[in-house]
Amino acid sequence: MEGNSPKGREFISLTPVANGLENMGAELLESLEEGRTPGDDSSRAEGGDIWTEANPEPLSGRRSLQPALRARRFCREHTQLFRWICTGLLCTAFAAFLLVAGLLDFQRALALFVLTGVVLAFLAHSLLKRLLGPKLPRCFKPLGHCRLNVWFERTLALAAFLGLVSWLVLDTSQRPEQLVSFAGICVFICLLFACSKHHRTVSWRTVAWGLGLQFALGLFVIRTEPGFIAFQWMGNQIQIFLSYTDVGSSFVFGEAMVKGVFAFQVLPIVIFFSCVMSVLYYVGLMQWVIQKTEAPLLIRPYLADMTRSEIHAVMTGGYATIAGSLLGAYISFGIDAASLIAASVMAAPCALALSKLVYPEVEESKFRSLEGVKLTGGDAQNLLEAASSGAAVSVKLVANIGANLIAFLALLAFVNAALSWLGAMVGVQELSFQLICSYVLRPVAFLMGVTWEDCPVVAELLGIKLFLNEFVAYQGLSQYKQRRLAGVEEWVGTKKQWISVRAEILTTFALCGFANFSSIGIMLGGLTSMAPQRKSDFSRIVLRALCTGTCVSLVNACVAGILYVPRGAEVDCTSLLNTTVSSSSFEVYQCCCEAFRSTSAEVSRGALDTCCRFYNHTTCA
Repeated sequence: MEGNSPKGREFISLTPVANGLENMGAELLESLEEGRTPGDDSSRAEGGDIWTEANPEPLSGRRSLQPALRARRFCREHTQLFRWICTGLLCTAFAAFLLVAGLLDFQRALALFVLTGVVLAFLAHSLLKRLLGPKLPRCFKPLGHCRLNVWFERTLALAAFLGLVSWLVLDTSQRPEQLVSFAGICVFICLLFACSKHHRTVSWRTVAWGLGLQFALGLFVIRTEPGFIAFQWMGNQIQIFLSYTDVGSSFVFGEAMVKGVFAFQVLPIVIFFSCVMSVLYYVGLMQWVIQKTEAPLLIRPYLADMTRSEIHAVMTGGYATIAGSLLGAYISFGIDAASLIAASVMAAPCALALSKLVYPEVEESKFRSLEGVKLTGGDAQNLLEAASSGAAVSVKLVANIGANLIAFLALLAFVNAALSWLGAMVGVQELSFQLICSYVLRPVAFLMGVTWEDCPVVAELLGIKLFLNEFVAYQGLSQYKQRRLAGVEEWVGTKKQWISVRAEILTTFALCGFANFSSIGIMLGGLTSMAPQRKSDFSRIVLRALCTGTCVSLVNACVAGILYVPRGAEVDCTSLLNTTVSSSSFEVYQCCCEAFRSTSAEVSRGALDTCCRFYNHTTCA
């Protein structure tokens, strides 16, 4: 045989040498990949190997590799230096731009200053966390004694409570309806506590911190001038950004179709938004943003080992918020963009607080930190592929939205027809699903802080959101808003045509969530696909989480009701009505109502004639 021949024996004897050279080459390549020299301790095998002093021959090869390693190290250091120089130049340019913008018009640049401050705060927090690590929480402990810490926290909580009560007394003296919203928060919290899974283990500290953070965010966004301007500016920019969808939609469907057909006007926005999100994921921006907010995307690797309380918190967070792609669609309806963004931001701490109130933690959690949580940028190889894949993925979502709208609106029309038929048999005319909701949910709308005359409309929209979905509800709200802006008369017979601006804002907050009965299957299907072994736990928790998520949106609306103040300058009705008015508007309607009620001679005949062109009144006869 060949193995017994001299050539075969020579081949066998050379095999260990070949294997040794092959292993040596593999270790060499591995050490170069990791950026270390082959002679490091980490590259030495146990019991001595080819890189030890007992093998002088490879050391000559190691010396020959030194120039290559030095060149690689030189390249890496200069690349890092170039990156720091570019970052410094960009930061300097932005600082110069911010300074010039502030000097030219500080009021116009105020929103940019606020956003810059928020980004710097996040960066400072990340830097401190990286430098100090576990030492950071200890820096905020003012006292070392445990009992003193407890008394310090209690004193701080009492001071915050007294401050809140004092502020409410002073602030609500001019607007008593704010007290109704405050009472609504108390009622919803009491109801949730009554339905709590474990009453005695509720961590009121967690609940108080969550609600306090929600109130602080709302105070900044709604009441303070910098916060209001910043979110208003952000909402306006999003509207401008989404308007670019019309260019692509008009090219594909035609301008007439885009302006007149809902599917071609709204649904392409979802495609455009998804495309942009895919690009932002590719460049890494969205990963950074998501890791600052505990999004459900982070929990996939840990879902199987989560406690029931943690699963409930995840579900509640999902039910209390809306998808970013749908946010663009709601803005395209005409819904106030700043209110939608504020509602999404305020819902996060409130969802965590109320979820821990309803389902407190009684098990030992296996997760104490988010270390090791990483989000990938997707499978795209370049920017164009990321944009293309993002648009392609959204087609399924667009089809799902369209199919749901067709199904639910058709089902609603059938239910209304059946109810009308049954109601006519007993003398109840025009019985409908909306009418039933307007009676059943009217107390809920009133607790939000809505005036009693607006409660039937708001309750109707709440019922549509809960039993159908928020998409249909926001579409209905947009119709009421469009009628108000068009200056339509408030009442046509016994039917209210629009609601007040305050009621619109509170309804926007109350509808901002995924909590509806039709989403139960979506929630169970999504979580079960990630952790099939927890299906029974998901099924037991989902209804409780649905109710909690609904209450999160309602509490959000109550906080907005406490903080809301009318903004904008008052309209000069005398100047408005005495000029040529070509069409009606909300301002014209308000001024005409004042003119019709006025008995003074200050209202000129020309002003009354202008009003009589748009509205019927006994004065016009």
